[in-house]
Amino acid sequence: MTIQHWLAYLRKKSILEVRKLKHQENIAVGRLAKDTASKTPVSLGLLGAAAFMVVADVRVIDPLLHIIADEFKVGVGSAAVIISAYTIPYGLFQIVYGPLGDRIGKLKVITVALTAFAVGTAVCAFVSNIVLLTLLRFLTGMAAAGIVPITLAYIGDNFPYEERQAALGKYLSALVLGQILGGSLGGIFGEYIGWRYIFLVFGFVSLGIAGLLWRGTRHLSDGYPPQGRVSRITFRPYYQLLRQPMARAVVVGVFIEGLCLFGAFAYVGAFLRDRYTLSYVAIGFMLTGFGLGGLIYTRSVKWLVRRLGEIGLMGVGGSLMCTSFLAIALFQNWILFIPLNILMGLGFYMMHGTLQTQATELTPEARGTSVSLFVFSLFIGQGIGAAVFGKIVDNFGYIYCFILAGVAIALLSLWLVKQKQNH
Repeated sequence: MTIQHWLAYLRKKSILEVRKLKHQENIAVGRLAKDTASKTPVSLGLLGAAAFMVVADVRVIDPLLHIIADEFKVGVGSAAVIISAYTIPYGLFQIVYGPLGDRIGKLKVITVALTAFAVGTAVCAFVSNIVLLTLLRFLTGMAAAGIVPITLAYIGDNFPYEERQAALGKYLSALVLGQILGGSLGGIFGEYIGWRYIFLVFGFVSLGIAGLLWRGTRHLSDGYPPQGRVSRITFRPYYQLLRQPMARAVVVGVFIEGLCLFGAFAYVGAFLRDRYTLSYVAIGFMLTGFGLGGLIYTRSVKWLVRRLGEIGLMGVGGSLMCTSFLAIALFQNWILFIPLNILMGLGFYMMHGTLQTQATELTPEARGTSVSLFVFSLFIGQGIGAAVFGKIVDNFGYIYCFILAGVAIALLSLWLVKQKQNH
């Protein structure tokens, strides 16, 4: 072989080696980009959009309860079964979604649950009686259970504790917006369009958000890797969690909070209609005051934490809720309801935000389980509260309902403060 042939051979081999090295470099860069993307937390805005739909779907019932009761010819207290039918399975299925999210990935659970929620919500527009509506609300509550609490656990995995309350505050802004617009939209649709159409709109919008969530998160992973293949769900993680005194205090506290606050608040819209004969649009907008109070909290949470601390937040929050309930019951002036409702919302988020932050730190290695138990207690309390206070409304009236709720929340606040001081 001549020198020219050798030079040509070496030149060709060098070119092939360079191409091979470039190919390997491209593969390495691609893997690095994929690994980096998989470790990037998903946008709080996208997760917040899903939370907005779930919360708005819950709150939209408040101004519509009287309309639905009239259409299906049942009492207001009896119609409230659709609230319990949603909130009880929402709470119960936390014990399934929490460990499931820890095992197979929180983002997967959130996306699938939102899709099922969207379908169930849309079908609610076509029911012909209260029984079918109750059944569909039950199924929708089952699906919705896998969205907000699993997202809270996901945030806990991706934000250090010193930054977590601020991150949760931003996420709570979406929930608060759902609180605000849910009641308003319910009132507008109930007065001018028809209560059925609001469920159809919510269903289609939620389905669109689910599609965007799947597209935006299919290459992402959780802050903690999944724990392995799915096995049967057991109660052992919850039993181990409840052996902690602080965990028991948080779980019992949020149960009573849900029972008393939301159990009684479910009848505020009907109270305004029966007592003052206000329009459903006016009632819907007035109920948004609760969400405005929450919005004030999310915008001032850092300042409130610095000034009051966790003990102060729970004490002042309980006082505001108690005072608001008692004033609504005793003062015969619907105009006062507007500022009182804002104060009630602020008080709730002061207490609830503190309990929620504590819940995310109970078991850092399995936040899906601890947060799910937290939300389980909240919504089981809310479902039972709607039924209990419904009996009080039907038999004794709204005033006794609100007074009892206010006093119970004040006692809860004192107990939580004492528990925190002891730990």
